[in-house]
This record gives sequence, C-alpha cells and structure tokens, in this order.
Amino acid sequence: MKKICKINPKDNVAVAVDRIAKGDTITVNSQTIIVREDIPAGHKVAVCDIAQEADVVKYGFPIGMAKMAIIQGSWVHTHNVRSKLGSLLEYTYEPEKADREELAGSKHYEFLGYPRSDGTVGVRNEVWIIPTVGCVNGIARAIEEQAQTYKTEHIDGIYAYSHPHGCSQLGDDQLNMQKILSGLVHNPNAGAVLVLGLGCENNQISLLKEVLGDYDAQRVQFLVCQEVEDEIAVGTAIVKELCAYANQFYRQTCDASQLTIGLKCGGSDGFSGITANPLVGEISNRLIAAGGTSILTEVPEMFGAETLLMNRARNEEVFRKTELLINNFKEYFMRYGEKVDENPSPGNKAGGITTLEDKSLGCVQKGGRAIVEDVLDYGGQAVKKGLNLLQAPGNDLVAANALAAAGAHLVLFTTGRGTPFACPVPTIKVASNSYLAGFKKNWVDFDAGSLVHGETMDEAAKRFFQYILDVASGKEHAKSEKLDKHELAIFKDGVIL
Repeated sequence: MKKICKINPKDNVAVAVDRIAKGDTITVNSQTIIVREDIPAGHKVAVCDIAQEADVVKYGFPIGMAKMAIIQGSWVHTHNVRSKLGSLLEYTYEPEKADREELAGSKHYEFLGYPRSDGTVGVRNEVWIIPTVGCVNGIARAIEEQAQTYKTEHIDGIYAYSHPHGCSQLGDDQLNMQKILSGLVHNPNAGAVLVLGLGCENNQISLLKEVLGDYDAQRVQFLVCQEVEDEIAVGTAIVKELCAYANQFYRQTCDASQLTIGLKCGGSDGFSGITANPLVGEISNRLIAAGGTSILTEVPEMFGAETLLMNRARNEEVFRKTELLINNFKEYFMRYGEKVDENPSPGNKAGGITTLEDKSLGCVQKGGRAIVEDVLDYGGQAVKKGLNLLQAPGNDLVAANALAAAGAHLVLFTTGRGTPFACPVPTIKVASNSYLAGFKKNWVDFDAGSLVHGETMDEAAKRFFQYILDVASGKEHAKSEKLDKHELAIFKDGVIL
C-alpha cells in the first residue's frame, strides 16, 4: 500500500509521499482507491470524484477549480486544475475566523551574540563595505581584499557588497534602494560599516544620510571616491579604523527575545506545505512566545491565502495595512500587464505545486499561528516584537535581502528543489524532503522530510531550534556562509535616465 498524506479532513486531494504507479492502491479514510495513472512524489491524487468547475481542496481551502471532471484516483495537476485568483478584492476583518494565538511561554532560550551600544544584538561581527552606486563596486572589492590583514579573532569577516543601482534613478525607485542600503547599515550583524560613494551619482551620500537617520559615527564612516587621490588606500585605512572599533565586541550570553528571523521559501514542492513550512511556522511560534520577532515576506505568494493572515491582524489598523499590502502588489502586477496568478514557477510545478493558491496556502504556514503585529513597506525595519509582514516580491534574492535590511539576523529558507544562494545574513536552508537533504548536503542545513517518516513536529522543532541557536552563537555556520554573498539584490521599479 502506497503512503499518501491527506492534510485536512475537508480535502478532496491527497499528496503522494512516494511515487505511485498506475494500478497501485491507496487507502483514505478506510476506503481503498485504485490509482488511475502514474503520480510523482509530492503531487496530488483525487480521493473522490471532483465535478467540472468544482473546487479542488487542499489544506482545507480551495487551491483552484477543476477544468474538467476529475475521477477518483486521478492525478490532479495543471492539466486539469486552474486558478480562481482574480483582480483586486475588498476584505472584511473577521478575527473570529482566524487560527490565531496569543503566544507566550515560560521556555527560556539563550544564544551567544554580540551586544551593540544601541541595545541591539548581532549574531555575526562583520565589517561591511556598502556602495551607494554600482560604479564603485570594484573599488569596494579592492578595499575588502587589502583590508583582510586587519581581521581579528573577534571579527567574523570583512565583506564588500555590490549592486548595479544608485546612478540615474529617480523618485520612489531611488528611495527604495536608499531604504534597503540604510537597513543594511543598521543591521546589527555588521559591527562596523564603510559607506562608499562615487560623488556624481543620484544617490549622493548626503541624501542617503537623510534616509539613514541616526547612526554611531565610530561605527559608520563614509568615503566619496572622487574627493580623494587614492580611494583604495584611503578606504583601506578607514576599514582599519572600523576593524579596531568592531574588535571591541565579543560574544556574550543573550536572551532569544533579541533574535529576529526572516521567513522565506523558494523552489517549493508538494511537501513544502506539509513539512518544511509548518516546521518553520512552529519555530516562529516558539521564538515569538519567547519574546522574539519573525518577518514573513514574498507578497505574491500570499495571494489566495491572504485572509488567513488578515484575520490574524492585531487590530483593524493592521488589517487595513495588510489589505493594502496585498492589493498594492496586485496593482503592481496589473500595471505591467501581468496576470495576478502568474506563478508558480516551472520548478514549483515539477515539484507538485499546481496553482498560486496551492503554493500560497503552503507558504503562509511559515508564519505559524501568531497574531500579525505590523506590516512593513519595502525597505522598512521591524520595530515591533512578534510576527511582521514585509512588502517584497517572491524572488528569492530580492526578498532575502529585504529581510536582512528589515533587521533579520538569520533567514530560514525552505525549499523542495534546492538553492545555493546567500545573502548578507546567515541563510539556513530547510529541505522539504529527505531526498533533497541527502542529495544536496552542500546546500541544505536541515532535513524537514523526517516529518513524513515518523518524527513528530515537537521533536523536529526542538532539534531545529537548537541548531538555529547554535548558528546564532557561531557554533555552527549555515552552508550558504561558505559561498559568495557579495551581491545585493534590490527591487527595481522605475525609470533609469
């Protein structure tokens, strides 16, 4: 008998845990079903007849509509299901319908972090070189290379970041970039920062400072390359000073309430909403119960599941901000003539994700059961403890950078397909299936596939939370930290002169 997973009693489909061949039998609610066609692992099988135009239900909610009549035992996927998503919607705040919880607990967690003078804590003590404009990317890397001699045992690394923006940008597009750069400057994983400008760019350092706000002049220094004769020598000398400043910090015992984690998924498969995403949601619950903060992003992958988040809003004001978050992003799609349901990706579909609703209902599980405390604009920084929603696209690199700029110390990234990318903060990859975890050991940090092979959620969450604390403490390093993390990905939506 082949193993399948029916997630919710209301569902009319189930997920194949292993590949099922035509003619195999499965059992659902004590009923034996003969499978009518080959079904790949992670894909869906109809557990009853589904009429044409009837809802296809997974996670207890519609993930689309049947294009044709689907017979029990049939493969359910893009060939016979279409999305029900449309354009802008009006929403009603209905908190009584939400699976929401005031999370609080007596469990106390600690990690070894770097307390900063402003009261924040870092999980890494790095020196960052951040360009205002792409023209100085090469200079930034040259300064990074020459400054390595000033790295000490208390400094985890010296990194120059690069991006192609900052010149010939206008309006909100430039402001968005400035907000991301400012958020990175403020991220407590950076013990010290050199902001490197050219001098003639639209994104002048003087303008960036207006967005940056208050900063510690010992921790953050600036250099305009056109104003000095040898910018590499001057920049390296500044980084030497910054290293001396950063070297004063050392790891101390910190409470987990000072941790902020980013929540992101990419390359999802049919197991993501069963294993990795619910596991990350449980981690978010436990951190928030301990007084910490989590940030959920990738707005297009909330489409179709947005009411689950809206009804968990702390109050009417947060609900309205969530409504704007969703509809503003839909308007962004429509402004460029794109369909709101233009997702999932080819890799998602190959892994068993059929519609955007299918992906979204799995995606939002990363937010657990916590009440939504705040909604952040792109480039915004989290100031409220608990669960925050962040405006950013589904693109893995752009969204992960937005999480780092929002103040995330770490990003928990779930995947069913695998990805090697890195961002400025440690990015922990969580495999949704054990095959991927074994096949890509050099990419994957944690195997959530154990949840379909007998491990309980409590057992997996205990192991994973301890691993996260070990990464935060520097006892472990995410696999992505061994890869190149020099490139910043920034959302672009505007005119280039």
